[in-house]
Amino acid sequence: MEIEVLEGVFDANEIIARENRALLDENGTFMVNLMASPGAGKTSFIMRTLEGVKGSLKSAVIEGDIAGKVDSEKIAATGVAAIQINTGGSCHLEAKQVNRALIRLDLEGVDLVIVENVGNLVCPAEFKLGEDLKVMILSVAEGHDKPLKYPLMFSESDVLIVNKIDLIPHTDFDMEALEDTVLKMNSKIVIFKMSCRTGEGVDAWISWLSKRVKER
Repeated sequence: MEIEVLEGVFDANEIIARENRALLDENGTFMVNLMASPGAGKTSFIMRTLEGVKGSLKSAVIEGDIAGKVDSEKIAATGVAAIQINTGGSCHLEAKQVNRALIRLDLEGVDLVIVENVGNLVCPAEFKLGEDLKVMILSVAEGHDKPLKYPLMFSESDVLIVNKIDLIPHTDFDMEALEDTVLKMNSKIVIFKMSCRTGEGVDAWISWLSKRVKER
């Protein structure tokens, strides 16, 4: 007996992503979907971002992990509202999970929501969450050839954060080669170079993001 599949997983996700978008629009909230490999510096980047917009934007964070709540506890300790999503093994967040978190957050008066997706460079790029921006982090330690191995992530992202630039003198990382490769894949991507450890380059990102949020 043949079974007809009327609605695929991506179609179902797209429907809920649109619901998320409507919820965010209703509250005037800007949402960032942050993606990266494990160890690239997602949580450090979020902490730097929250510090940079403090006083001008009201923020909240949705933390996605396979297990645990270490990162969400760090963020909550700063006074910023944080919701933890544990996927129990899934390699990405889906729109329905984010939808439940957005409802729990109470978005009234929230200007910015940062979603820290599960750490990998494959699945998260395929699932829309209803975000305004897809932002990915590449750490210098991962190498400048990463776009050739994971082209979809670099093609789908609106912003590329090149993190840990303070390590460049100790590696063979080629920034020019990276930019050339990425811009050929995605000519509209915006690239920021920074070190979340030293703070170098963070201000440029904060200024750009704040402007986007306020324009929205």
